[in-house]
Amino acid sequence: MTPRRPPKQVDDELSLEQVENDRWGPAPKDATRLIATVHALRRKPLRALTPEDLRLLVGQQVGLPVLIPRTLALLEREPMLEGDFYAGDVLVSVLRVPASYWRAHPTELALVERILAAGPDVKSDIDAFRDRLRDS
Repeated sequence: MTPRRPPKQVDDELSLEQVENDRWGPAPKDATRLIATVHALRRKPLRALTPEDLRLLVGQQVGLPVLIPRTLALLEREPMLEGDFYAGDVLVSVLRVPASYWRAHPTELALVERILAAGPDVKSDIDAFRDRLRDS
């Protein structure tokens, strides 16, 4: 197995579209508010993404290789980081990322486990996360 290279530093002034070199353009006219928001957030500079923006994008599985490391860095400092819904909703969004992502990113998985070991009170979400890893 080839060792994974450490993730490269990403310029905070760039947007997700720029980092990924993948321009989605404006949302279709008939898009839902969620889809329109995702399209808009992809054009926002990474430094300007709020916890709610990260919760939403991670929850939609958009830009995970770029956004998960940023989100985990915030969760290390504040495991119960809140988007717009409730304390811990950002962590819950991370815990719902598919197991295939975590298998491909073991360093990030280890960081999630350290954050969970710190004791945030989201036991049912933690259990569901670990079940998905086991079952897939």
